[in-house]
Amino acid sequence: QKCGFSELYSWQRKRKTKQEFCLHDGPPYANGDPHVGHALNKILKDITNRFYMMRGYKVHYVPGWDCHGLPIELKALSEVKGTENLSPMEIRHKAREFAERAIEKQKSAFIRWGIMADWANCYCTFDPKYEANQLRVFYKMYDKGFIYQDYKPVFWSPSAKTALAEAELEYNEQHVSRSVYMKFPLLKSPPKLTSVIDGSSPVSVLVWTTQPWTLPANEAVCYMPDSVYSVVKCTTTGEHFILAADRVESTAAVLDMQFEVMSTCKGVDLADGSCAHPTIPGRVSPLLPANHVTMAKGTGLVHTAPAHGMEDYSVASHHQLPTDCLVDEGGFFTEAAGPELQNKNVLEEGNEAVIQMLRAAGSLLKEEKYVHSYPYDWRTKKPMIIRASKQWFVNTASVKATAQEVLKKVKVIPTSAVNRMLEMLDRRTFWCISRQRCWGVPIPVFYQKDTGQCLINSETITDVIKIVEQQGTDAWWTLPIEQLLSKEAVAKAGGHDVFDYVKGQDVLDIWFDSGTSWAHVLEGAEQRADTYLEGKDQLGGWFQSSLLTSVAARKKAPYKTLVVHGFTLGEKGEKMSKSIGNVVDPDVVINGGEDHTKDPPYGADVLRWWVAESNVFTEVLVGPVVLNAARDDINKLRNTLRFMLGNMAGFNPETDSIPASEMYIVDQYMLHLLQDYGSKVTEAYKEYDYSKVVRLLQAFCSRNLSNFYFSIIKDRLYCEEEKDPKRRSCQTVLAEALDVVVRSVAPILPHLAEEVFQHLPYKKDSEGVFRTGWINASSAWKKPGIEEAIEGACAMRDSFLGSISGKNALEYEVVIVIEPGLLFELMEALQAEETSSDSQLNEIMMASQTTLLSELPKETPADANITRGTFLINLEGGDIREESSYKVTARPVAKAKCPRCRRYTSDSSSTPCPRCLKVMAGRGST
Repeated sequence: QKCGFSELYSWQRKRKTKQEFCLHDGPPYANGDPHVGHALNKILKDITNRFYMMRGYKVHYVPGWDCHGLPIELKALSEVKGTENLSPMEIRHKAREFAERAIEKQKSAFIRWGIMADWANCYCTFDPKYEANQLRVFYKMYDKGFIYQDYKPVFWSPSAKTALAEAELEYNEQHVSRSVYMKFPLLKSPPKLTSVIDGSSPVSVLVWTTQPWTLPANEAVCYMPDSVYSVVKCTTTGEHFILAADRVESTAAVLDMQFEVMSTCKGVDLADGSCAHPTIPGRVSPLLPANHVTMAKGTGLVHTAPAHGMEDYSVASHHQLPTDCLVDEGGFFTEAAGPELQNKNVLEEGNEAVIQMLRAAGSLLKEEKYVHSYPYDWRTKKPMIIRASKQWFVNTASVKATAQEVLKKVKVIPTSAVNRMLEMLDRRTFWCISRQRCWGVPIPVFYQKDTGQCLINSETITDVIKIVEQQGTDAWWTLPIEQLLSKEAVAKAGGHDVFDYVKGQDVLDIWFDSGTSWAHVLEGAEQRADTYLEGKDQLGGWFQSSLLTSVAARKKAPYKTLVVHGFTLGEKGEKMSKSIGNVVDPDVVINGGEDHTKDPPYGADVLRWWVAESNVFTEVLVGPVVLNAARDDINKLRNTLRFMLGNMAGFNPETDSIPASEMYIVDQYMLHLLQDYGSKVTEAYKEYDYSKVVRLLQAFCSRNLSNFYFSIIKDRLYCEEEKDPKRRSCQTVLAEALDVVVRSVAPILPHLAEEVFQHLPYKKDSEGVFRTGWINASSAWKKPGIEEAIEGACAMRDSFLGSISGKNALEYEVVIVIEPGLLFELMEALQAEETSSDSQLNEIMMASQTTLLSELPKETPADANITRGTFLINLEGGDIREESSYKVTARPVAKAKCPRCRRYTSDSSSTPCPRCLKVMAGRGST
């Protein structure tokens, strides 16, 4: 509360700044509890938003929810008995209630994770204004010819009784179909083959299919014009068959027959032939050319049922064949299929009945199980069929070229994702946007009762949008037609009476719902977000539907940058499932489980650290081991921060800071490293590479601060006089380092960052870390030449410490011998006198005394332990390069241990050393 954590979003929106950053929230589905996938996504977005806000941008981030569609409808209805008798409005009411409950659950979790957002003004796809904007986009696309109605085969879910788009399918790689080899007796021989086929023995074309239930809808058999076909004779029965030359051997093996090839011909030679339908007397199936015929499996001759295949349908359109569908919405044969099949489920007993009919007609040669990849409804997890019906479509074929051009100008992270999205767009010729359900936004169309002709024009849509904006889409079901459709609109369309029309019953695909969110949420004339950030499944989902609707309506992408992350998996890389017991619940991570020894409460920052440290552009692993490691990492960071905080007592940067030019060289070196760290971290944030931010942070804190700087300045911090410039110099560095490190980690660990700021002794009335800007590392701190002096000294220190392996360095004095030259001059800047116990060089060496010479003293004993080394100096960007050699000798110090500073610089172990006596005298102590 003290730092206004929860009011941060509204505070930053009121700032006077021209720089805006808009991250548009892809709406999560309002149908369940918050899960670890949500945590990954929302925390990534929050890290991004906090970074931009700290850099002075006014952040626009409105969270939203996708609230319509079948999964919510099914879950809501699963809580009710006797659902088949519910009216559309009762179903809508229950679905809405269910979605609202899910939204509240998810929203409170997102807030607990520290997500900064406009929580007072979230958007939901069932908001009346949202629905009205969606219908405006629909009409704009319809008016431009991008949306049309047509009768053609679409993916159909019998279990959900609705059409589905390709994005709503999942493929079962282990689906088992009942495949059949069957014969279609040749009725009319192709003219080119009359010389080969003399009529003395029966000839049939051999056909293979994995979907026997589609056979009653067969209207043709297709061949590949450029391929070679064979006429073969079965050596046992004498029957003749036609099939692809490439498939003769494999088919004979499957059928357990011996084939003798009588002759071969080109596919085109089969033209103008026809066959008898194997189960329907009197039905003729012509032989027709088609390019979709494959030689990979089967017989090279394809059974063609226009109502049940996309390619089959185009063949039928080209040759004016019937395209009647004999299967109803639930996947049962209709009356038109005949009494033997009527009311039978096509994927079960209907399939069996067709196989029996083939057997009875003597047309079945072989039935076998066939395992292959097959589409399933991603919600009901049941198999799909392809079924011709009247649906509404987006003509993606006419939008995708522009969409692909526009997408190439969008920055995509990682870059590999853009090619996947371009390929998906390339494969998409149409998008079926109508659904035969009631929980959704209605397709605002009226149909003439007698002709079925649809009515939609600028008048009808304006009236409907006006009503929806005020009452929501419930009005489509609750209001009588005369309140939705005006006489003027009917007259304009050339109709006579409003009552000659009925309301359409279809609703829009939820990908169209969420895909038009840009029209409602994005502000300004451009209505374009800086960033969309979602999981990789959205390359074929929300990223794509948003792009298609935006390009169709206004010829531009709704985003400038796309950031694509992977999915969450168990820590061994396996999928999460309750049966394995590896599901990670974010609530349990934060608050702990029932048994705290098994599921300890980690708090929100551990969850956030896990997200940031992961390489989110691949699959993201999570589990107890990962979370424990994250907690340990944060604890190490806390210790680093605690050390700096603890040494800020009695220090005020405004009055006590030392100018960089007057600092110890090692302190200036730390500021130089700090400046470099600040710029690298900023770049990593800009590239959304938060795991790089964590790596940079950990390396800087452990290598540069804890292992190096903290260990050498302890004497200055603890033993020098409180206000001594030497002490103030390193305190100045610690204050700057603390500020830079805390700001650099604040977007990732906001709770810890605010906690540190609340404990700063010199920032009692601070506004907190988020209201006071980003890293402010002065460019004046950058001093490239300074690295050579400190790193040269560190190389010698490593030689010294290596030579005393694990012993206390303070028990030694170190003699450094460097030949005259650049390296010697750099070391002289750290220690002017020959021997010193309080020089900058001695501090780095961590010894009790350091002697700097240009040649070995004559009295050096022959058995002295001399460590030799070289150091390459590289200055002015490589213009000055000099390799210098050095010798380091360590010898036990002759003096006594000072009881105050513990260095061996005292004349007696019972009296402090001269430095400590001076400090104590200054304090008035003895």
